[in-house]
Amino acid sequence: MNISKNKKWFFSLSFLILTFGIVFMGMGGLKPGIDFTGGSSLTIKLPDYNSSENIRNALIGTEFESSIVQNFGDSTFFIRTFDINDQQKDTLINLIDPLTATEDDIQILSFDLISPLIAQETVVNAFWAVFAATLGIFIYIWWAFRNVPNPIRFSVASIIALLHDTLMVLGVFAILGIFLDYEINTMFIIAFLTVLGYSVNDSIVVLDRLRSNIIEYSGIRLSDVVNLSISQTFGRSLNTSITLLVTLLAMYLFGGETLKPFILVLIVGLISGTYSSIAIATQILVYWDERRKTAA
Repeated sequence: MNISKNKKWFFSLSFLILTFGIVFMGMGGLKPGIDFTGGSSLTIKLPDYNSSENIRNALIGTEFESSIVQNFGDSTFFIRTFDINDQQKDTLINLIDPLTATEDDIQILSFDLISPLIAQETVVNAFWAVFAATLGIFIYIWWAFRNVPNPIRFSVASIIALLHDTLMVLGVFAILGIFLDYEINTMFIIAFLTVLGYSVNDSIVVLDRLRSNIIEYSGIRLSDVVNLSISQTFGRSLNTSITLLVTLLAMYLFGGETLKPFILVLIVGLISGTYSSIAIATQILVYWDERRKTAA
């Protein structure tokens, strides 16, 4: 298995996919949810079947026209809007009520208010959580690989792969934000941190084998040692990823609607993490080694 000879193709593929996602991010695809912006959220259940599009049309020309409406399945809808009081909530329900074909009342499952101050605190906490996780990963890998020459390169390669997976997840959600009104909320951050952990874990499986082989085969070119390490760990990484992917797909297809964005983050992160551990992290090390020898 000669993976390293195709590293430029891997880098080009990742560049194209990431560029596509970044374009959608620039178009405003990453839509912060109520947890980050503040406002009101209302979860309702209609007595009969309806669609998000019908509800959006019912709100056109009113003060609620800019509200985000999402279908949670089984005639349950999530509506996010500006900060409203009880009277405005009743007005919103009355606008939707004519859509029902029966005389049964619309059920209000939840009504929440998030102040801008709490939302701002959530943004700050999310940033520091991601920063602390990334810094801890960098320092730990540097320390864990201290027995091989220039251990910092393993930390750098892992963080680049981590950044790759991060942008993949953000890019996919930017696309979904444009077309399906997906929003970034605290559940997204939880799943995002889980992806960070899985991405590093996947890379470490390969890099740890590479560390052992570098010590054992000290006279062999790094690209050959990388190919050997990938061959030795490929089956394990692929089997683990497929097993987890089947589980996540089952949860996505048969779980609750509110869990789907959370599960989707994990699925995208899982696929990207498996790919980056083989095609990005290890190939960064090969590229680094080739550049060092060329410079010398």
